[in-house]
Amino acid sequence: MILKGGSIYRNGHFEDNLQISGKNNAADGGFVDIGGQDGVIEVGNSFILPSFCDVHVHFREPGQEYKETIRTGSRAAAAGGYTDVCTMPNLKPAPSDMESLDVQLKAINEVPSAEKIHVHPYGTITRGQKGRGQLSDMEEMAPHVIAFSDDGVGVQDAGLMKAAMETARALGKIIVAHCEDEELLAQGKSRESEWRQIERDVKLADITGASYHVCHISTKESVEIIREAKKSGVDVTCETAPHYLLLDSRIIAEKISACPEEGGKYKMNPPVREPEDKNSLIEGVLDGTVDMLATDHAPHSSEEKSRGFLKSMNGITGLECAFPAVYTGLVKTGIIPFDTLIRIMAVNPRTRFGIPADSGWTVADLDNPFVLDSRRFRSMGKTTPFDGQELYGKILYTICGDRLVYDHSTDK
Repeated sequence: MILKGGSIYRNGHFEDNLQISGKNNAADGGFVDIGGQDGVIEVGNSFILPSFCDVHVHFREPGQEYKETIRTGSRAAAAGGYTDVCTMPNLKPAPSDMESLDVQLKAINEVPSAEKIHVHPYGTITRGQKGRGQLSDMEEMAPHVIAFSDDGVGVQDAGLMKAAMETARALGKIIVAHCEDEELLAQGKSRESEWRQIERDVKLADITGASYHVCHISTKESVEIIREAKKSGVDVTCETAPHYLLLDSRIIAEKISACPEEGGKYKMNPPVREPEDKNSLIEGVLDGTVDMLATDHAPHSSEEKSRGFLKSMNGITGLECAFPAVYTGLVKTGIIPFDTLIRIMAVNPRTRFGIPADSGWTVADLDNPFVLDSRRFRSMGKTTPFDGQELYGKILYTICGDRLVYDHSTDK
């Protein structure tokens, strides 16, 4: 397969007028080898980028296939420029041992080759993903999972988290934490429920020597704690999501006031917080405290997201709009460099989670605006706060390994 024309992004800048074919690595003379399928794709004046990697998605299978399946989620990821995703374990059954994990592995393997990207499942930290009780069969699952997480539930007991970290370290795996203290949350202390558990966990990671990663941070305190922990040598990384970088409580209040029936677009956990939190997260991206961008892609049915802000379920759809939303809102406006966006979407996630760096390419149109229409999403979930916005960075093609897994012309 040959991608002809365009500009390829590598080594921190664009190189123009290249012809790209064969295996996916740089070669003398400005060629990158893709191989596989025959044919030539004329990419014109578009831009060829390293494909993206999302370490935090919810594909809902097994157990809630009416929201999303491995296949529809994979198609959505490809349409968003992703060739690697890590699927969270809030499933039915939750993957707490090989018997329950095998159900998901079977579904992953059954995705047709033409639509297949790299789907890396998580195993749970606790049995049944309860955040308490007993640890899952971590040793048994370790060869088959990317890491361990109870995403959706914070591990409530410090002693249990310490044991999980010790076990994960022995297995060479990362503990990936949704940080939410249920007692503080019940007291109405939502932001403190996040950063207090991060504060606890970085101390445990320091004691145990474990590799620790924090999901979807949303508060300025979280940024500060992680920044200081890194300075102290703790093996900690973190992610945030596009909505925490582009929205804040004031913007959302205005949107809901103008159109209350669309409040479900802005309902997620953790919630979008204050302007100063957004600014701290952007500062964290710029100084390297925030390592990666993850969508927390969490599709629900239209009915579940049409109950207004208070009654809609938590979670929005993110894979098919993350790159254009952040490129438009933060790169074109000069808030973050383009190289930083590539680093947090394509490079750092793979480096941290040991995912091969040569997974593929995505071709994007950075010059021409388009209006985001979630009705055309490949995902079964259609709810995003960016619906109807004029954006730049439309994904045109995605190549996974040596296969074309997304072609924008098929969506017309």
